[in-house]
Amino acid sequence: MKIPEPMNSIAALIDAYHESKQEKPRPHLGCSLLGHKCDRWIWLSFRHAVVEKFPGRILRLFRRGHNEEAQIISDLRAIGVDVRGTQRRVDFGCHISGSLDAIIERGLPEAPKARHVAEFKTHSKKSFEDLLKHGVEKSKPQHWVQMHLYAHGTGIARILYYAVEKDSDRIYTERVTYDKEVAQKAIERGQRIALSDRIPEPMPNAGRDWFECKFCPAHAFCWKDEPTKEVNCRTCAHATPLKNSTWRCERHEADGIPTDFQYKGCDDHVIHPDLVRVS
Repeated sequence: MKIPEPMNSIAALIDAYHESKQEKPRPHLGCSLLGHKCDRWIWLSFRHAVVEKFPGRILRLFRRGHNEEAQIISDLRAIGVDVRGTQRRVDFGCHISGSLDAIIERGLPEAPKARHVAEFKTHSKKSFEDLLKHGVEKSKPQHWVQMHLYAHGTGIARILYYAVEKDSDRIYTERVTYDKEVAQKAIERGQRIALSDRIPEPMPNAGRDWFECKFCPAHAFCWKDEPTKEVNCRTCAHATPLKNSTWRCERHEADGIPTDFQYKGCDDHVIHPDLVRVS
């Protein structure tokens, strides 16, 4: 009789638990998304047309990144930095908003009296090495746009980017001066995408075999003609996003579709024509 292969049932059960607790997609268009290269991916995400499902291990990694914030704040306070972990929200209208990690009131060694928006990130070794070599703007353009939006929304002119490498616990920090043009361009782009009734074109160089497309959750939708699998208000032809950050249902002539209801929709759902076939 063959002995069964050993099974790590504990890890499997823990991962299955986390997979059963997947968060719903955000109801707003988050600041963390507006530095993405592809207008189409932003639109699909906002419309809940392609909802990425993560395995348990990745969800645990996300949790580790979130838990790291408290450790970073503790370390900064230990060296005399007055940091407030507020999770303060910023809102730019037309469905665009976000929550920043913290605000530093004073005490950074390089600028003791200056207030800073604080952005905390964890990185793999490869990602961290690229960050060391190129800096935030070139290495992590989505982070770059995100933190400028937070500075714009709070009126704080300086930013601290604080990164931790998960493998070795190395720390990288970069202080940045707020660039109004970066933030305004991102806001204008986000508002245009959020209010667009039609699906945008994919990013330049996009294609079935383009490396950024190959690893995108929307690859099958864009390049294999697979229609959306998501049935909700935002994939419905009757639903329209409004400038006041709400949604209108034309079928039921109702403004302000409740957020919780948007995730499931109703029996009158009609798939948005751009989500059936795009090629």
